Amino acid sequence: MKNFIYFLLLPIFFACNPSKSLVSINEKQLAFYKIKKNTFVHISFLQTQTWGKVGCNGMVYIHKNQAFVFDTPADNETSEVLIKTLEEQKIKIKGVVVNHFHNDCLGGLEAFHKKGIKSYASEKTIELAKKDSVTIPQIGFKEKLTLRIGKKEIVNQYLGEAHTKDNIISYIPSEKAMFGGCMVKEVNAGKGFLGDANEKEWSNTIRNVKKAFPTAQFIVPGHGKPGGQELLDYTIQMFEIK
Repeated sequence: MKNFIYFLLLPIFFACNPSKSLVSINEKQLAFYKIKKNTFVHISFLQTQTWGKVGCNGMVYIHKNQAFVFDTPADNETSEVLIKTLEEQKIKIKGVVVNHFHNDCLGGLEAFHKKGIKSYASEKTIELAKKDSVTIPQIGFKEKLTLRIGKKEIVNQYLGEAHTKDNIISYIPSEKAMFGGCMVKEVNAGKGFLGDANEKEWSNTIRNVKKAFPTAQFIVPGHGKPGGQELLDYTIQMFEIK
């Protein structure tokens, strides 16, 4: 475990020097850095027509040599790198939680399933993923699902439409860490892809997030730098109906 923590701590300088934080495997890039004692961000890269190569955030929570992953890396090959990295350090992946149905959330899901790792998502996400003809999350929930590693809880909850109709929040109370996914924007970010968005409800949904998880201190957006409650406030302001 000590070597694994050292490996993940190296990219702590991601924001100021990306070249030092990247691990290149078969021309695929995967980055890690630590935001809390047991919580890490993983970053993979998705080639898009509109924005070029985009960094996509996910999260990993580790406790007692067990882990939950929040969103897969962008493709199966990079997901295999993440899985192998954890396994080599004797970390058992208990499951992967999918934030919403877009490819930057579940593009590597097949790699997890091949290893027998369970996947969880909102029932809304499963239905939308079926229409997209992609690998489907296995276990669905309606409004709220609490997962555990030992006595540590992970709350996964649907709180309304925003970036998509199905986007959820994953929150780890013991770490005060939240994976917000693409419904949460980094400070000074633009609106991004809106093809499946509900802009009218977006601000209200983020207000629901603030109310449901007022103790959140470490918030990971789907793209860009993590931060605190200011990310939620910025997102509310951006989509506020004038």
